[in-house]
Amino acid sequence: MSEKEEKPKIKFDKSTWSNVLKIMKYMRPYRWYFIFGMLCLSLSSVMFMLFPAAAGEMANTAAGKSKYNYTINQYGLFFIVLLVAQGILSYGRSIALAVVSERGVSQVRQDLYAAMITQPVSFFESNKVGELTSRITGDVEQLQNVFSVTLAEFIRQLITLVVGIAILAYVTPKLSLIMLATFPVIVLLAIFFGRYIRKLSKERQAEVAISNSIAEESLHSFNVVKAFTNELFEMKRYNNVLDKVVKISLDFARVKGLFFIFIITVLFGGIFFILWQGALLVQSGQMAIGDLFSFIIYTGIIGGAIASLGTFYTQLAGALGATDRILEIMESTPELNHQTNSIESPAAVLHGDIELKNVQFHYPSRPENGVLNGINMHIEKGSKVALVGASGAGKSTIVSMLMRFHDPISGEITIGGVNIKDYDLHAFRKNFATVPQDVILFGGTIRENIAYGKPEASDAEIMEAAEKANAMQFISSFHEGLDTVVGDRGIRLSGGQKQRIAIARAILRDPKFLILDEATSSLDAESEHLVQDALNTLMEGRTSLIIAHRLATIVNVDKIYVLNDGQVIEEGTHNELMSVEDGWYRYLASMQMTKSALV
Repeated sequence: MSEKEEKPKIKFDKSTWSNVLKIMKYMRPYRWYFIFGMLCLSLSSVMFMLFPAAAGEMANTAAGKSKYNYTINQYGLFFIVLLVAQGILSYGRSIALAVVSERGVSQVRQDLYAAMITQPVSFFESNKVGELTSRITGDVEQLQNVFSVTLAEFIRQLITLVVGIAILAYVTPKLSLIMLATFPVIVLLAIFFGRYIRKLSKERQAEVAISNSIAEESLHSFNVVKAFTNELFEMKRYNNVLDKVVKISLDFARVKGLFFIFIITVLFGGIFFILWQGALLVQSGQMAIGDLFSFIIYTGIIGGAIASLGTFYTQLAGALGATDRILEIMESTPELNHQTNSIESPAAVLHGDIELKNVQFHYPSRPENGVLNGINMHIEKGSKVALVGASGAGKSTIVSMLMRFHDPISGEITIGGVNIKDYDLHAFRKNFATVPQDVILFGGTIRENIAYGKPEASDAEIMEAAEKANAMQFISSFHEGLDTVVGDRGIRLSGGQKQRIAIARAILRDPKFLILDEATSSLDAESEHLVQDALNTLMEGRTSLIIAHRLATIVNVDKIYVLNDGQVIEEGTHNELMSVEDGWYRYLASMQMTKSALV
């Protein structure tokens, strides 16, 4: 199902207005700025509406038919005062609303990012990164435009419309009635077009999010793209989505075009008809020429206000789709919640043996495919335990469940006899560190990447961790040392260097439980020796769980669990398992030894 189909259709109901109020709460701390900005806006709009009336009376004065005893120079001075006052009010309005939009929307971004980053792993498994970044950029930017420009202009045009109609109704009641006959039709049509335009705007945002996701995936994985010479394939994939964006955008433009056709043919046609009637009134002496002059200007302003109201209305309506998508994420249940009654467990409290008791697991989207089928394990405190098995046997799933990235469908996992679900999740995970096969580094410096294991660490602690990880030798060879920038995802470092940075990060964290996901499998002999030596230092005194593909690296571990189809089929030390005739572990070892001999 596409993203467009998955998202519910937005309607103007209680839920919609409830969502608007939820977003408006972010502006509440700056309500006095908002009120001041709206006051400046209102006064500025009312002052603006005095110009046509004053200009008409100035024309009447020049013709000798003015109702008031003012000279043309006095009218000119009045215009100057109005312009200066309007400039001051416009400046005050701009600054006040900028405070509201910038600070309020900044808090929206903060809360949206916090909601994303605290979601469980399953959330990121079902949402693409490109689509999420589109929410935090494109959708939030729509809200910012609403609070900084669109809402203020909508209210300005509304004030202009109401004040203009009131003035015309007082000065030229006959012509005003003719003009007002078209107003309800315009408003109703604007609402109709607004709903359809909002739907198209939402579809366009969805397709743009997909295009962002494709671009981000391909740029992050450019090595794979280059290796498989799939540049043209990725260009075609990206262009196909952009074609959909263009199609929706053109539909959007056509609908707006139809709306403008209506505005031009009906509204402005009505305006010209009204002007014709006004000219007849002047000719018959029932209206002064200055009043007709004012009426013409007011009519033009009111016509522009009606057209602008339709445009701004559609922009406001389009922002509702962005609001719903933002709130959908912000109201999702986060993974980390420090308000629960769970055990507050600093690292010192979490100790003891790890035990898996009849653990079963399947992914919610594939309930028929069991990943773990009654796993039982006992991992003693401080021991080194390896998980062995073919791809898909369940090794990585066990690790993800131990760190509570997923929870068992049935059965339980305990540490020191306490179910891991009973611990505070944030404090629980502080006891773990991982060294994966594919190390992901952040785009900052080596110092920042090592310190990620303990952000408050001193330089001395960082350097000590680097020494223990056998990383200082290559770090010292760089001109900028620890301040060397590693590039996006560590692209400027070799595989062995990235592994040692990851080990230094884990050493600095000083975890009680260590997860190693075949950390040396992709390294050359020299790098493997240095990394393995660093790993041995890291594993001292810690409970270590090793996912192993190369059996030569786990000969000396305390216990090996062999998995197949989500079940433990063998367990024991290397020597014990090698002594089992027709054993699966012995078969795997012999296969690897044969392969090594052939090489």
